Amino acid sequence: MALNLLRHVARNAKTVGSCRSKLLSSTYFQSKRHEHTEGEALAQFPGAKAEYTEKLEFLQPDVYNGIPIYRVMDRSGVVFDESHDPGLSEDEMIKWYKSMTLLNTMDKILYESQRQGRISFYMTNYGEEATHIGSAAALQPKDLVYGQYREAGVLMHRGFSLDQFMNQCYGNSQDGGQGKQMPVHYGSDDLSFVTISSPLATQMPQAAGSAYAFKRAQNGLVVICYFGEGAASEGDAHAAFNFAATLECPILFFCRNNGYAISTPVQDQYRGDGIAVRGPAYGMSTIRVDGNDALAVYNATIAARDIAIKENRPVLIEAMTYRIGHHSTSDDSSAYRSVDEVRYWNQRDHPITRFYNYITRKGYWSEAMDKEWKDDSRKQVLQAFARAEKRLKPNWSEMFTEVYDEIPEDLKRQKEEMEAHVKMYKDKYPLQNFES
Repeated sequence: MALNLLRHVARNAKTVGSCRSKLLSSTYFQSKRHEHTEGEALAQFPGAKAEYTEKLEFLQPDVYNGIPIYRVMDRSGVVFDESHDPGLSEDEMIKWYKSMTLLNTMDKILYESQRQGRISFYMTNYGEEATHIGSAAALQPKDLVYGQYREAGVLMHRGFSLDQFMNQCYGNSQDGGQGKQMPVHYGSDDLSFVTISSPLATQMPQAAGSAYAFKRAQNGLVVICYFGEGAASEGDAHAAFNFAATLECPILFFCRNNGYAISTPVQDQYRGDGIAVRGPAYGMSTIRVDGNDALAVYNATIAARDIAIKENRPVLIEAMTYRIGHHSTSDDSSAYRSVDEVRYWNQRDHPITRFYNYITRKGYWSEAMDKEWKDDSRKQVLQAFARAEKRLKPNWSEMFTEVYDEIPEDLKRQKEEMEAHVKMYKDKYPLQNFES
């Protein structure tokens, strides 16, 4: 066998040598000038296809001005190029504004209620309202949404009622999760909004998997996955980007870059050009947008969805914005940023103010209408708040349900033990506050 193998190699060597001699004698290789063919100029490595260079140079992160930020209007609500004004109806524009301001009012009341000890936890959306409403308006109702935890406006725009928000934050008997989640961990099957998970970036690989399922189903829908620039530092983010790109999934990765993650300024989070620069590295179409410009967010999301559907591939949107509020009621942002800085963004570049200027210039809104709406919306929030606070808590036995499809034996035993315990010590628990 070994001898036959050697003979085979020798025959091949003669053939290769003969071919090589013919090539060397060809007109091309006899040319006096050294020229690269297209194939030679472009490297054909399996891992990358790129031009060769004879220069020893390293890519430097500071040799360009950064990925540009797409915008449609200035802070005064003046549109730069009318061809980029989406030209939506007056009713639609008023719906956007009411969603943003209603969210803002709800945030103020629920934040204060936590400070009064009436709910256990809360996270405001101050300063990021345009990222919610602009993107939500660009989606189809059945497009699947994976939120991080600061996307209440997306749900509100889709039709999640004030009562539903309040019931969830109170964890009462009308809460869809029956008190199993902490406040602001919303979810709605009817509105195609996956229930929020606390751990950062948990939703990202899950969203990529859902998008792959959509691709296989060919249902004409996309998945949108919201996350913050802090979550982008998690390993799950990189796994999600790579899975979505290599599997060519119809998903929009929507990054809210608000500058501070949980409590870490961006200069301590990364050294690159934000999050958008990571898109091309993973093979994704990418755009950076002014997150305080609702029209720009809308246009970018519309275009991104079109790419995802028609080309069956992921798109990364980085919305540059500013978190005006504390990260949560457990945070004191004065420890890592100045009050003057927060005041600047609140007064000079607030997304609600910018959109208010836009719709008043259009003649869709006025100062009198604004006052009437804000008074009315505050009443709506307070009424929903009062209703939720009066409702009973779920029956304690609900803690054993809706986790497993079939309750396992160990949980059945625990439930029986709990029943016996409550029966024996019923005078020690405020059972009147719970459904029977």
